[in-house]
Amino acid sequence: MTEESETIYLNESELEKIYQLDLSNEPENEKIRDLFLVGAWTGCRFSDISQITPESISNGMIHIKQFKTNKKVVIPLHPVVTAILNKYNGRLPEATTNQQFNRALKVIAESAGINEITHKAITKGGVKVSTAYQKSKLVTTHTARRSFATNLYNSGFPSISIMAITGHVTEKSFLKYIKVTPVEHAKKLQLHWDNKHLKVV
Repeated sequence: MTEESETIYLNESELEKIYQLDLSNEPENEKIRDLFLVGAWTGCRFSDISQITPESISNGMIHIKQFKTNKKVVIPLHPVVTAILNKYNGRLPEATTNQQFNRALKVIAESAGINEITHKAITKGGVKVSTAYQKSKLVTTHTARRSFATNLYNSGFPSISIMAITGHVTEKSFLKYIKVTPVEHAKKLQLHWDNKHLKVV
């Protein structure tokens, strides 16, 4: 038996809060914040972010081969990624250990005001137990990549195009990967109707 993990993503407003956070007096946390945002705006796994160098960029596009899948992907440069690359003269800083990175991310997210309460359910002894968490406590390195995919999906961007960047092979695995609430699904339908300019006759 397997249980689908209840992980989170950060919406674009929350990512902006993290981007605007002043960490000039915390250089190590600033580097971690910047690497996290690169992941959130490229969809790259953290094992692939180190491949983003001046040599991998041409005509405003990042060209890399994913370490895990050996698949070549092309990703357009988001303005936030461009700003961060310029900040480090095109060479992103090296990441700390995954454990240190995740610990720092929780502190950064809390400082940025990512304090929405969310619930995480885990089955213990056959009983599903739901626990309330402050959203900042659930942020990890992988939240960046999941945020990239979910935010694009919520915007109405085609799944097949998102999958070409994230490297998901099947739509079934992709749809299990993203985190979209029933309310967000309803908003997508409302947006679809609005774009069709439906009128009651």
